[in-house]
Amino acid sequence: MRAKITYFITAAVLVFYFFLVGSRGVMLIRHGTPVTVTFGVAVLVLPVIGVWFLWKNTQFVRRANALAAELDAEGGLPVDDLPRTPSGRIERDAADAVFTKRREETEDAPDDWRTWFRLAVAYQDARDTPRARKAMQRAIALHRTSPSGHPAPSTPSAPSSPPGEPAPSSPSGA
Repeated sequence: MRAKITYFITAAVLVFYFFLVGSRGVMLIRHGTPVTVTFGVAVLVLPVIGVWFLWKNTQFVRRANALAAELDAEGGLPVDDLPRTPSGRIERDAADAVFTKRREETEDAPDDWRTWFRLAVAYQDARDTPRARKAMQRAIALHRTSPSGHPAPSTPSAPSSPPGEPAPSSPSGA
């Protein structure tokens, strides 16, 4: 719940900031000189990019949460029982051990969004956020192609990887 509150507060602050920057851009354009109009248009680009980025991230989070809810209803959501350091971070060795298991599951069923979801969680536990995000994007894409939620038939070919990403490997490079 705390993460949701933080997300909404951050989003609200960003929207307010976008509004302020956008209004300054409009003021520059209204001034009417070629230099201020050029600066005004350039300033308006920033809130447009920011709104787009915020929208795409919000969509990603909503879709990932929907997959988590569906997986939880099926009883397949990974249990968060990994040992933690005194500061609350997951111990690296435990995360790597779970990651190895999740990677093997994904290699065995590369067309199942559930294995990609669990692999994304394992990447996040291992503190590899970029790969966690790519694995979650892959889970979302696979879920979309299989709206019934049932895994697509698996082929004996090599495992699929997120676009531009090598086949799943250990986050620590092992």
